[in-house]
Amino acid sequence: MTNGSIETATVGGGCFWCTEAVYLALKGIEEVVSGYSGGQTENPTYQEVCTGATGHAEVVQVKFDSDEISFKEVLQIFFATHDPTTLNRQGNDVGTQYRSVVFYHSPEQRDIAEKLIAEIEKQAIFDDPILTEVVEFSKFYPAEDYHQNYFEKNPNQPYCTAVVAPKVAKFRKVFFDRLKK
Repeated sequence: MTNGSIETATVGGGCFWCTEAVYLALKGIEEVVSGYSGGQTENPTYQEVCTGATGHAEVVQVKFDSDEISFKEVLQIFFATHDPTTLNRQGNDVGTQYRSVVFYHSPEQRDIAEKLIAEIEKQAIFDDPILTEVVEFSKFYPAEDYHQNYFEKNPNQPYCTAVVAPKVAKFRKVFFDRLKK
């Protein structure tokens, strides 16, 4: 593994516990941190973000080795593991904090995200239009410690058994060849 090719992706696909669990299992992923981005409140708390008043989305910031997994592949997995066609909602999680969003870190990432969305739309993979925002990255605030590696630490928590575990199981089947050993 090379250290000269580490890049950052910041994405929000609903509850960060689900998104984090998916990315932690992938080859080429160096680090995944749950947090908040896209709002106006400095250093928001989970309780503040849950109100929807901060403007932040629940996101994960992913450090990945681009020699092992490309930004496009990171996004392909993002789009395959949540519903990008629902506005401000993923399942029972409702509010702007659960919006589908890609925060790009460079013009290249913006172009890749926009082209991938256009490809997915052209292939008519979803019945409805993709509503994922593609927004320039500004700031990232790590979530509280108890949110980090949440699914791994709390597999029997009711939300995890009902929502996270099935999503992770489906992801593992589809992307079996991309999993860490």
